[in-house]
Amino acid sequence: MNKKLSVKHLLGIKDLTADDISLILATADQFKEVINRPIKKVPSLRDITIANLFFENSTRTRLSFELAERRLSADVVNFSAATSSVKKGETLIDTVNNILAMKVDLVVMRHANPGACQFLSRHIDSKIVNAGDGAHEHPTQALLDAYSIQEKLGSVAGKKVVIVGDILHSRVALSNIFCLQKLGAEVMVCGPRTLMPRHIESLGVRVEYNLRKALEWCDVANMLRIQLERQDIKFFPSLREYSMQYGLDMNLLNSLGKEILIMHPGPINRGVEITSEVADSSQSIILDQVENGVAVRMAVLYLLAGRTDD
Repeated sequence: MNKKLSVKHLLGIKDLTADDISLILATADQFKEVINRPIKKVPSLRDITIANLFFENSTRTRLSFELAERRLSADVVNFSAATSSVKKGETLIDTVNNILAMKVDLVVMRHANPGACQFLSRHIDSKIVNAGDGAHEHPTQALLDAYSIQEKLGSVAGKKVVIVGDILHSRVALSNIFCLQKLGAEVMVCGPRTLMPRHIESLGVRVEYNLRKALEWCDVANMLRIQLERQDIKFFPSLREYSMQYGLDMNLLNSLGKEILIMHPGPINRGVEITSEVADSSQSIILDQVENGVAVRMAVLYLLAGRTDD
């Protein structure tokens, strides 16, 4: 495969073309086959050093990236600044410059400030993967979500996908909207008015405040986690009330008269966005998303490292 991405960094889905996304998903197919073999490692990035810079707490994303890097035989440096006093601006550059002095080729970064990865990309030579910047974008999550839909339904084009919940604080929602639309899906957002961004319609999505109507419309429902840590004021009276209006249980799912795919970016607040019964049901592809995340991140790292001529 001699195709290359049109971008030097993966800062957001907004910067990718539909061809870029298709190339990543096709490459992920090859790596999914690798991670299901008895020997799960390939030497593709053997001479590449990757630094994981997490300025914000993360378990799933950090582990997924680290596993992807080790499966590709890269050298991995982990830096966790979530509990330190590191902030944006000069201190961020100082921290990164110290790590770059160790001759790092690729940086995977999560940061609480939207635009932190763009800021960094203008100041350092290493290639950068955005692992989530504030409530802005989370591109690899959107890519693995699209890959998971494509794997189950054959393609993303023409599918109806509803994103349910805390749209206002969700970087997953924005990246998913961009990614799904570029692949030809119809997108709807559903949630309380207080958690719906102003002018969201300008992104070309439908808006629905009634969960049942949204579920009756869709082929896929992506149930977002309530981002309590990003909410400095109360956006709804209680989790119980949110769950009653926007939580998905088996009664509601079974009453639709059709099967839909249930997704969740994790970690799940069981009993809030979805019940345990729904999370563990045959319509749920939540664990597939986790597995696919490793393959998709392997694809992103491989393509950005420019190893497409191997």
